[in-house]
Amino acid sequence: MNDKILINLHMAGNSFRVSIYREDEQMVREAAKQVNMRFNQNQAGYPSASPERLLATVAFEFALETLRIKDRNDTEPYAEKIKELTETLEDYFKEP
Repeated sequence: MNDKILINLHMAGNSFRVSIYREDEQMVREAAKQVNMRFNQNQAGYPSASPERLLATVAFEFALETLRIKDRNDTEPYAEKIKELTETLEDYFKEP
């Protein structure tokens, strides 16, 4: 069974009809709400900016935030340190 639904999203003064999985509806609506909040904040700060420029700014802000979160969740340095410490312990316990 296809569990997709059609919903209307309103963002930056435009209406979008999108097909989504039912279980994603709350998240999708929250994402649209976040876009509108940032769009409105930018519009208040730069009232003469075009909607296209404001949307580009919103997209940039979200991209930057995503990259920051990605960097914050990078566990590779910790994994390397754990590997190094494990090797040190193994070497220590190998010695008579």
